[in-house]
Amino acid sequence: MPCDLFGGYTVMVSKTFYIETFGCQMNAHDSEKVIGTLEQQGYARVEDEGEAGLILYNTCSIRDKAEQKVFHRLNEYKRLQGEGKKFAVLGCVAQQEGERIFEKAPYVSLVAGSASYRNLPEMLRRLEAGEQRITGLDDRQTDLTFETEFTARSNPHRGYITIIEGCDKFCAYCVVPYTRGKERSRTSASVLVEARKMVDLGYTEIQFLGQNVNSWRDPSDSSGRMSFAELLVAVGELPGIRRVRFTTSHPRDFTRDIVQAIDATPTLCDHVHLPVQSGSNGVLKAMAREYTREWYLERMSWIKAAKRDISITSDMIVGFPGETDADFEETITLVGEVKYDAVFAFKFSPRPNTPAVTMADSISDEVKTERLRILMDRQREIQREHYGRHLGQVQECMVESYNVSRNQVVGRSSQNKTVNFTTRQNGAQIARAQPPVGSYVPVRITQTLPNCLVGEAMADSAEASAFVPMPRVPQFVVLN
Repeated sequence: MPCDLFGGYTVMVSKTFYIETFGCQMNAHDSEKVIGTLEQQGYARVEDEGEAGLILYNTCSIRDKAEQKVFHRLNEYKRLQGEGKKFAVLGCVAQQEGERIFEKAPYVSLVAGSASYRNLPEMLRRLEAGEQRITGLDDRQTDLTFETEFTARSNPHRGYITIIEGCDKFCAYCVVPYTRGKERSRTSASVLVEARKMVDLGYTEIQFLGQNVNSWRDPSDSSGRMSFAELLVAVGELPGIRRVRFTTSHPRDFTRDIVQAIDATPTLCDHVHLPVQSGSNGVLKAMAREYTREWYLERMSWIKAAKRDISITSDMIVGFPGETDADFEETITLVGEVKYDAVFAFKFSPRPNTPAVTMADSISDEVKTERLRILMDRQREIQREHYGRHLGQVQECMVESYNVSRNQVVGRSSQNKTVNFTTRQNGAQIARAQPPVGSYVPVRITQTLPNCLVGEAMADSAEASAFVPMPRVPQFVVLN
């Protein structure tokens, strides 16, 4: 097929691929690295599976619904097999189900877990040679991370860097240690090299990723070893960086120096996502979280004592096996005490290979649904009240998109809150060029809603007027 590349040259590309991604930010960034690897191997990405010779699904198995969606999609597109297309299943479902995927979907040719992505070039060569059942499933104990030579980033302003892969926590409900392997950290030097390359390309926001991002331990020799907080500061101090984020943290590895780093470094975003999962010590013990409510609340006190107003968000599970009404009430009281800016809550569902599978789940789905409703109703009340503290504040927002029907710009604050704002000139609203995506605009907050803020851009920002957006083409970050 013809492909228009940089500079307007047209070349013929015979190898094409389509990729669909399910799940978390880690999967989204894994897909960026997979795309970069495929393009390095001579493949061209297409936006329609009908035009692709290779169709890949990067999968998630953190919840049953996401897993079912993958097999539904595979069944939906098996009709394309007759056109000579090849299918690949990547990610957590691939690692979890392994060769059983070939039995469920015989037209799949490649099954690879995330720990084997560094072997993709070799697996692709085998696929092109006509091999029918290729697996990359035996690397869960590897000490190596997936550091590709090229990463195709879809957003030219905000980019991810995975600093740690895998998980050693083995929480009773979680499949991640079984699908992504053991914890393995990148060196601080390699992270800084990638960050500097991104800055040179014009990126102004970098987000560190990891299943437990703050469990990162620098494998460098002692002379150059950094702590997680020191790595955050080092990237935050790179010239050209405006924002540094990190997710997801684990309470067991959350240290006071992280809060001190956020306080001392303006480029570190004032937002911490720290999943608590439950407010009950009994449930936390059954979950094998290895901390208590009191331990968690001590870390909340560090954050609340900071000079900056640090936004706190969390994840919670309701209906874990053995959770009583009293246990659930302790979760509700914890939510009231912490006053989160957002909570992502889910009903417990047993995942394959986890200890929770063997636990007696006597809590009906009706009870789980009701507890979820009560929790989210309470959280909405808190957000409605707590967001009020922003009224009248001026917040710097990174422009993400536009809501044309409302004549609003959609931005994101340092606290990771959505801010919908209008632009004004000389006090009167007029039609004019909107600030470009990727620019930073000071916005005065005029209204607070439970899930977002509403405001007006301050008098014309010179920075926004002068900002020249980068072209929306794949950004390749060379690591060596």
